[in-house]
Amino acid sequence: MKQALTGVRVLDLTHMLSGPYGSMILADLGAETIKVEPCHGEGTRKLLATDPKNSLDGMGAYYITLNRNKKSIAVDLKTPEGLALFKELVKTVDVVISNFGAGVPERLGIDYVSLAAVNPRIITCTVSGFGSDGPGSKRPAFDQVAQAMGGGMSITGPDPEHMVRAGIPIGDLGGGMFGVMGILAALYERERSDVGQHVDISMLDCQISMLNYMATMHFLSGDDPYPIGNSHFVHVPYNTFTCSDGSIVIAVITDNFWQNLKGLLKCSELDLPQYDNQPGRWEDRKMINAKLNELLSVDTCAHWLALFEAQRIPCAPVNSLSQALADTQVLHRNMVVDLKHPNGNSTKGPGNPIKLSRSRDEVFTPAPTLGQHTDEVMTQLLNLSVKQIEQMKEQGIIK
Repeated sequence: MKQALTGVRVLDLTHMLSGPYGSMILADLGAETIKVEPCHGEGTRKLLATDPKNSLDGMGAYYITLNRNKKSIAVDLKTPEGLALFKELVKTVDVVISNFGAGVPERLGIDYVSLAAVNPRIITCTVSGFGSDGPGSKRPAFDQVAQAMGGGMSITGPDPEHMVRAGIPIGDLGGGMFGVMGILAALYERERSDVGQHVDISMLDCQISMLNYMATMHFLSGDDPYPIGNSHFVHVPYNTFTCSDGSIVIAVITDNFWQNLKGLLKCSELDLPQYDNQPGRWEDRKMINAKLNELLSVDTCAHWLALFEAQRIPCAPVNSLSQALADTQVLHRNMVVDLKHPNGNSTKGPGNPIKLSRSRDEVFTPAPTLGQHTDEVMTQLLNLSVKQIEQMKEQGIIK
């Protein structure tokens, strides 16, 4: 069975994390994704490549994960010949995705206006720190910059004096995810208009979008929220609690869940009528949290989780990565897959979270070596001869 994006062809000019994550999702969904690298290789190839704990046969964890299911061609876009070659490829594809800073695509001659001149159906997408316009558009940005400026960092951490970034790079990953959404929307619109367009993704915009209802609460109240650790600004108990061998979370978001919890624990100090409703629990949240920690500390995480799950009380272990990646539900959903090296060796990494009812095929081909598919792409898509390809290699235009 074909994958959902079979027939869609992408030229991938991305590097580091935000762009490669977006193009990885497209590739996982079946788009033929051709990574276009400079002849010396995209910079992410070198990240962790020589780290014995975090690499596989010269490929670091970043590269081997983010570039699965992709092909690699090496073209020097800074030469007139390389740029001309790239534009010939643009005629054969649907999407060009990059994460250069604002103004760089125009300077290289690979912006939407330039590429639409050779392929009016082309869809271009750029994921940048601040978007293509505005007073801050030219600023450099990486994940932590986006997290800090986007407000999310100000509400993350144990207290107002200790603000921290999210443990996963949501600034970068958010940009890649919204890039995919924009590209898919543009592909759908092109079915009606028969014309491509540009998708302009700002990592800062994405962070602002993810503030969601909290931003609306700010506009309503005028208040700036602050970090409150793992607790909640409305629900109680909603926090991390310590057991004898680790930590679990409990998320009581309705009064019915509280009744189930109270009935299970049979603690007179928690069985007070004022706690039967959220305002009363919120008023005495410090005592409730402290008492729960005291009660739960006498037995194991597994003991309490089994009891809570039987009563349908929302709860979960606070998993380490090794525990999360070994979870039976995670494994059942094929969210841990083999990531192969071109030489046949393999490691494991996260799978594709998008599960479709018909287009269910999941394929994970190895991240390519530099220029591994240059000859194939030049021959099949541009009908170049072996002699022409060899001449361009000698001239340093391709590799």
